[in-house]
Amino acid sequence: MDFEIIAQIDMTLIPLAVALYVIGVFLKATPKIADWCIPWILLFVSLLAANVLLGWSVASAIQGVLACGIAVLGNQLYKQAQLGIQESHTSSKKKK
Repeated sequence: MDFEIIAQIDMTLIPLAVALYVIGVFLKATPKIADWCIPWILLFVSLLAANVLLGWSVASAIQGVLACGIAVLGNQLYKQAQLGIQESHTSSKKKK
């Protein structure tokens, strides 16, 4: 069984995932929007966009959730990698 995420998402929605990532970055820079709201806003936008692009169906909604998941997971992977790099630099300086 193939569990690769890229194999599960409709290829027409890859640009949607990238657009969601960019929208998330802009929402994060908006001071009046709470951080906990950002994934919910992205999910709503993704569900709407996927259903408009692929036609209204449950399968399209699932594709929208996957596109949102890719954007949010990508953001978290980047943030956690940056945090890990920063922590490793800090701990290596303390050892010296």
